[in-house]
Amino acid sequence: MNGDSEHQDSRHRSDERRHDEQRDSSSGIEAGTGAGVDAGLLAPVYADNGILAALSDEAWVAAMLEAEVALARAQAALGVIPAESAEGIAEGARSARIDVESLAQRSRGAANPVVVLVQELTAAVAAVAPAAVGHVHLGSTSQDILDSAAMLLTVRVLDGIDRDLSRTATALAALAREHRDTPMAARTLAQHAVPTTFGLKAAGWLGSVLDASARLRATAAGLPAQLGGAAGTLAAYQEYARGTAAEGPEHGIELAARFAAELGLAEPAGPWHSLRMPLCDIGWVLSAVTGALGKFALDVQGMSRTEVGEVAEPAAGGRGVSSAMPQKRNPVLAVLVVSAARQLPLYTAVLTQSMLAEDERAPGAWHAEWQPLREALRLTAGAARTAAELAEGLEVHPSALRRNLDLTGGSIVSERLNVALAPLLGKVEAKRLLAECARETAGGERTFADVLKSHADLLAKLPAGVTVDDLLAPEEYLGAAGALVDRALRRHTPPAAG
Repeated sequence: MNGDSEHQDSRHRSDERRHDEQRDSSSGIEAGTGAGVDAGLLAPVYADNGILAALSDEAWVAAMLEAEVALARAQAALGVIPAESAEGIAEGARSARIDVESLAQRSRGAANPVVVLVQELTAAVAAVAPAAVGHVHLGSTSQDILDSAAMLLTVRVLDGIDRDLSRTATALAALAREHRDTPMAARTLAQHAVPTTFGLKAAGWLGSVLDASARLRATAAGLPAQLGGAAGTLAAYQEYARGTAAEGPEHGIELAARFAAELGLAEPAGPWHSLRMPLCDIGWVLSAVTGALGKFALDVQGMSRTEVGEVAEPAAGGRGVSSAMPQKRNPVLAVLVVSAARQLPLYTAVLTQSMLAEDERAPGAWHAEWQPLREALRLTAGAARTAAELAEGLEVHPSALRRNLDLTGGSIVSERLNVALAPLLGKVEAKRLLAECARETAGGERTFADVLKSHADLLAKLPAGVTVDDLLAPEEYLGAAGALVDRALRRHTPPAAG
């Protein structure tokens, strides 16, 4: 028994030491009470850029209150409730002090936050405008409020994303213009292909960003308010209008239009409680935006490799550093953008899957959308801001572009030689000869040009005055690169000054 007691005491002392060590290791960290902090620690692409506040729990509560006020004002404008009630509800929303953490915990009872929020709003209205209490949330349902709030926040975030896309496009247009004729090696399947220009590469990035921006604006302009009542018939809204000047068979439709206008959202064609195309549209366009930006960032990663060195990210204190290797200048902006682009499709897949919604109100599909929507918006906003910073400060190294272009000693222009020699040797024979010459350069002892010059029979067939060096000049085999850059630049409208 004594042995067992001593063993237990020893184990207890060991547990105490371990707990003390854990407390010591976390000194200086503010744990707070209740919920912890989500500051973007594991998602640095959107940390410290304002998007956390724009989509915080507090922002969602504010947007839902905004929807409640918009509904009251729309009903007042149509004569369903007194104007004083609408202003009383607005005052109650302004004066309400919502404990978001408590609201979240209590919302488990209804599986959505609107039910408890309406209780809080009603109490706040009772304190400032008791006569308006009966007009809070009049005829509405939770999904009307939460969906409308989601669209409201989404439109605002999309507007911010588009501003950053505009910054990115302007910076890429400047790069395309400056390097319109700067030759470099195009790469296909990770190998040198034919010459291109850095300007054309930047013009390609620009075109994708402009495409994404156009689609984003169209999506934002079409995002609708939600108003349907319990099962999408607008019945309660119309019943509350009975006996007023607003009474009529289309009152619910008129109310939805007025409600949307109050919120600055598109008028819904009809209630879309279980018809989730708006969420699908949002998911698709966010994937398109991060895909376009991710392509740009991925190319920057490859071109900034030590052995490539064609571009470098903008330098800044502490950026790109390694915890172990002092010489490193990692392409961290590109890393952040690519990380967002790789995550987005998984979140938007949930939004798409939620289109499979049962009946007139879905048990679970609707609820599954909220957090993926928020995360997708956060990631896209972070990627857009980061990509703008990357594009605006990207350093291009023409000397490295030229060095890499010359690495193969001219074989990068062998396609041009094939075209030139085909009439002289036949297409099949010309290709065979050039492939053989390329193989002879594999060891690096001789250049492609040297090997070609050793074929006296080939040189004899060249037109008078044409040399191998002439045929291998990369600048003479850029095709329509310059014209394509010009075409892309014509699509870009620089932002207005000021």
